[in-house]
Amino acid sequence: MTPAAFALIVVAGLIHAGWNIVAKKAAGDARFAFFTAFFMMVLWAPLGWWLGRNELPRWGTNEWGLVLVGGLLHVLYFVVLLRGYRKADLTVVYPLARGSGPLLSSMVAIVFLGEQISALGLAGIVGVVGGVFLIAGGPGLWRKAHDPVSRERVRQGVFYGLLTGALIASYTVVDGYAVKWALMSPILVDYMSNFVRVALLAPTVLRDRPVAWSLWLLQWRYALVVAVFSPVAYVLVLYAMQTAPLSHVAPAREVSMLFAALIGGHLLGEGARTSRLLGAVLIACGVVALGLG
Repeated sequence: MTPAAFALIVVAGLIHAGWNIVAKKAAGDARFAFFTAFFMMVLWAPLGWWLGRNELPRWGTNEWGLVLVGGLLHVLYFVVLLRGYRKADLTVVYPLARGSGPLLSSMVAIVFLGEQISALGLAGIVGVVGGVFLIAGGPGLWRKAHDPVSRERVRQGVFYGLLTGALIASYTVVDGYAVKWALMSPILVDYMSNFVRVALLAPTVLRDRPVAWSLWLLQWRYALVVAVFSPVAYVLVLYAMQTAPLSHVAPAREVSMLFAALIGGHLLGEGARTSRLLGAVLIACGVVALGLG
């Protein structure tokens, strides 16, 4: 991986962790996802028009199909992520979500595709498992086992974190194919998928307009922040995918977990910051080792 690509990923990781903190504080649901997608569609319209006026007429069934599938996966990802944030700690859900994508990809390749794994890859799996244990509570899990409320919160965090990770792995492959092999503009891939997100999420908002309006008044500022920074983080990653192997970019993105574990534990008061930061470091090292091994 080139230094430029790695720099893009590090900056994207910091931005990504930041907007996830904001999304966690918003405590939103699918309607919040609609608000952010709508803001993205409007705020980035001038750039979308400027880049798309010449490129979009050349798109065929393959390009629009990739946008449609990618947009659907992004909707599922964001809705599941927000639900996880409402039911568990960010410092459980976020690192599990970010760390499980590369892990799941590697396990599928080993079990179903017959790929071999090196000692470095095995060490990566051990690192991820150990990091998961620490982030979920480490030795304190044994104490929480006798507390039904804490035990359920950890269980929900693990479930939604892993489900989100599976969706991250899915949309990463689709969008990576779009920008690396179909040679589509990273900015347009992300921007045009907003129209898919808005269309899919609109029925949820229209179903109960008074509630949606009350949520809008409470959450529009958070949605605006996410709409400004989320596309920047992801487009930086897509540009990195154009010049670096996908198997290297996906694990390297997990640097965002370091920022989230530290910032989330401090700002959100979720406790056990040292243990969770160490767990995030282990997961980050583990997924990088999986990518290299």
